[in-house]
Amino acid sequence: MQKGGIFFYAAIDYTCRNHMAYDFSSLKKDTQETEDWFVGELSSIRTGRASAVVLDGIRVDSYGAKVPVSHIAGVTTEDAKTLRITPWDKGLVKEIEHAVAKADLGVSVVADSEGLRVIFPELTGERRETFIKIARAKAEETRKRLRRVRDEVWGDIQEKERTGVITEDEKFRFKDDMQKMVDAANTRIGELVEKKEKEIMS
Repeated sequence: MQKGGIFFYAAIDYTCRNHMAYDFSSLKKDTQETEDWFVGELSSIRTGRASAVVLDGIRVDSYGAKVPVSHIAGVTTEDAKTLRITPWDKGLVKEIEHAVAKADLGVSVVADSEGLRVIFPELTGERRETFIKIARAKAEETRKRLRRVRDEVWGDIQEKERTGVITEDEKFRFKDDMQKMVDAANTRIGELVEKKEKEIMS
């Protein structure tokens, strides 16, 4: 009985040592980068309220370099419809004004003695619908990126099974694990675009 018990535990140990684990680190990295890209794209779509995040994607020419507005100026919310940009170097007012205007955010920019005021006009119903369509299009583009990432990983898993690195059972188990990660990312994308739509309509 004892001998049989020793054999039994040895068999379990052998199985554990040979239990293949797939490295999903590249999938996790690519998925996170794709989600981060989507968040950045959504932030550039303005809502009816003044928000500094719409400036995140803008780069300003500053002494030969392209830098974010936040690196060369203070940005504060003056009121529900107005942002105040206060450049630390007043010589950059024109460059910031040009960069914001070029970004075509649907806002107006007014320079004064303190810096610039970015004014968010009231969104029309038509404008809101346009922004929602843009947000949904960005969401679909993000999902396409996720599908490409998934397809690359699935191809690698299949190749490992063909070359005998993993078993057929492991192939399908890894496929399920992969799909769960992608499904979770798609759920987060859906939640983000839904939240953005509500902000646009509010």
